[in-house]
Amino acid sequence: MKLQVILEPSEEGGYTVSAPALPGCISEGDSLDEAMANIAEAIELYLEPIEGDIEKNQNVIIRELVV
Repeated sequence: MKLQVILEPSEEGGYTVSAPALPGCISEGDSLDEAMANIAEAIELYLEPIEGDIEKNQNVIIRELVV
């Protein structure tokens, strides 16, 4: 999956980084590399399903989709 991220210099130093396609997915880092690593982790957590979101007793089918 490819996502565009926006890096903005912070007033305190470092960078604030966000993924516009994922509302509320924001991170920061002291350097560009750190900010990119942190937003990658934030995106993974953002997209990770939360256990209990789908009750196991429901008649549902769960599949994975690579985009």
